[in-house]
Amino acid sequence: TVPSPPSPTPTTTPEAPPATGLSSRRWLVLFVFSTYSLANAFQWIEYSIVSNIFARYYDVSLMAVDWLSMVYMLLYVPLIFPVTWMLDLKGLRLIAVVGSALNCVGAWLKLASVRPDHAGFGITMLAQAVCSVGQVFILGMPSRIASVWFGPREVSTACAVAVFGNQLGVAIGFLVPPQVIPNVEVASLGYYINILFYGTAGVSTLLFLLVLLVFKEGPSLPPSRAQASLLLVPPTEYSYRRSIVHLARSRPFCLLVVTYG
Repeated sequence: TVPSPPSPTPTTTPEAPPATGLSSRRWLVLFVFSTYSLANAFQWIEYSIVSNIFARYYDVSLMAVDWLSMVYMLLYVPLIFPVTWMLDLKGLRLIAVVGSALNCVGAWLKLASVRPDHAGFGITMLAQAVCSVGQVFILGMPSRIASVWFGPREVSTACAVAVFGNQLGVAIGFLVPPQVIPNVEVASLGYYINILFYGTAGVSTLLFLLVLLVFKEGPSLPPSRAQASLLLVPPTEYSYRRSIVHLARSRPFCLLVVTYG
């Protein structure tokens, strides 16, 4: 018998790597985010640096004025988890729009508080609470913007720039209010407080419009293979609750939380 020729070995074509690319829009997105994060941080500290003046203007204690900044921390704790869940579920653009909108609304609401009485202080506390909710929509964004828009060699730089915007806002918040609001009679203080609040509201409005124009959900091409592979994962396979539980059970992560927080 003549042996039959060996059957040809099937060949498998290697899968082509996913297409990746960097968008020129990424730097504009980063700049706009850093700037409205700066504006939010400025509003956090603008009262505390001249607390004696605001305490005299609203006829309240220094502790009451300090609560205008502490409300940021108070609301951050219960809101960070649902907002982070929304970021995973709805994406970057919606969170950016909501955060900048709250910052803008809070800034304009402060103009109604320029009246030297307890009612004015109540309005300014409400306005500050609105801004503090906006902060929750801001502080979780830097790492996501960096990973979604920037390449592997740019992620660290982009994240640092995004965080730096917030720190720069705090620094400007220490510098500007003492220059704008002098320690004069209560009857004259409203004029100078209006200047500060109108300036903040105008800048916050401009930044909100820029967010509407500039922010997209993501670039047309993923910036890295890691991001490209994430796009292939079905949404049903991701569980926010499961990821939180996994982190809570991670001893290194818990040690990091204790060290950092």
